Amino acid sequence: MLFYAWGEPIYIFLMLFSAFVDYWHGLWIERHRDNNKKKAKFGLISSLMISVLILSFFKYADFLIETVNGLIGIQIALLELPLPIGLSFYTFQTMSYTIDVYRGRVTAQRNPIALALYVCLFPQLIAGPIVRYKMIALQLTERKFQASQFSEGVQLFIIGLAKKVLLANNIGLLWREVAAQDPSELSILLAWLGIIAFAFQIYFDFSGYSDMAIGLGKMFGFDFPKNFHYPYMARSISEFWRRWHMTLGAWFRDYVYIPLGGSEHGKWKLYRNLFIVWGLTGIWHGASWNFALWGLYFGLFIAIEKAGWLRILEKAPKWMQHFYFIFFILIGWVLFVFEDISLGFLYLQAMFGLLGNAIVNQAFVYEFYRHFVLLVILVLASLPTWTFISKKTSRFKSRQPVKWLMESAALFYLFFLLFLSTAYLVSELFNPFLYFRF
Repeated sequence: MLFYAWGEPIYIFLMLFSAFVDYWHGLWIERHRDNNKKKAKFGLISSLMISVLILSFFKYADFLIETVNGLIGIQIALLELPLPIGLSFYTFQTMSYTIDVYRGRVTAQRNPIALALYVCLFPQLIAGPIVRYKMIALQLTERKFQASQFSEGVQLFIIGLAKKVLLANNIGLLWREVAAQDPSELSILLAWLGIIAFAFQIYFDFSGYSDMAIGLGKMFGFDFPKNFHYPYMARSISEFWRRWHMTLGAWFRDYVYIPLGGSEHGKWKLYRNLFIVWGLTGIWHGASWNFALWGLYFGLFIAIEKAGWLRILEKAPKWMQHFYFIFFILIGWVLFVFEDISLGFLYLQAMFGLLGNAIVNQAFVYEFYRHFVLLVILVLASLPTWTFISKKTSRFKSRQPVKWLMESAALFYLFFLLFLSTAYLVSELFNPFLYFRF
């Protein structure tokens, strides 16, 4: 709570209110779950409505007002409320808690402080991963300090910090330079280079935060779920979303997609369910039409893949599958990053040479060679390179001198990353995580 209050002292009361509401609703639901289903369901609906109303008021009120103003031609004043940090994440956590109590998958927490600790867990509070109550219920009261777990947490934290400070922030400079230009002045290759830069930026920014959160959790005795698994290795859109922001995808699967019927009631209901889930996934990321369009874009591709395209794709060479995925994921990032949809479509036109722009220009050559080494590092860092090296050298680890040398090299590498990251933090301006605004 002190961590959250440092950034937003007023909204600490909102978070505590959410914890208080779900604490009492959890007890009510469990009390009536087995002998009075209607009362239990009333408690669940009440809890979910309060959570959704809080999220909607702070995150979507101005978006709805702007939409109504545009449709009707009136001028309702905007509320202009700052979005509480981490609201989307901890709201989903509290909702999953009461749903799981209703389903009988967890026991309602009797200790209000323990439940407040779950809601206010500062390592992952701001940008995930989304941790369900049942994953850490025992750890809230029965954690044990283990040196090996603490050491693993420190390593993960340093790696996550390096991802953010050394990789995401630096490639983000290239994206900002490209995005600041008029799309009609971009060459085709520079437009593609720019969106590739953003794809790397958002991955290393977000996965870096997740690694830091998971690492901090381990230092305090918590085991948070993994949130990324080399998503750019995917060979289809469906596979990408099984590897990217895994806790959000699992949340929508278990609490929206499956309750709607999943894929059990025919193809048309399957497609309906997919579009509902992906429309919600889009607007979860932000109160803007571009996020809704972005979500529906991926819903369309996943529906197409489930309709049979995936079976055809799997027969193609692996490089072709990967090219298909990269091509369409980059287009998706354009829809994501430009809040102004018209500007996003202009950028897409620049990528395909529809604005009369050249294939290549001096600016592309300059930026490509200037960032070439960084791009190579980004590619290697987005692949399981370290796992590959570890497997190849595993047969030498039985020899004590070699084992000592490798462990020393790994320790030096971590200290070097920490030193370099700290130096960059001291020298650069404030550069927050991208997902803080969600």
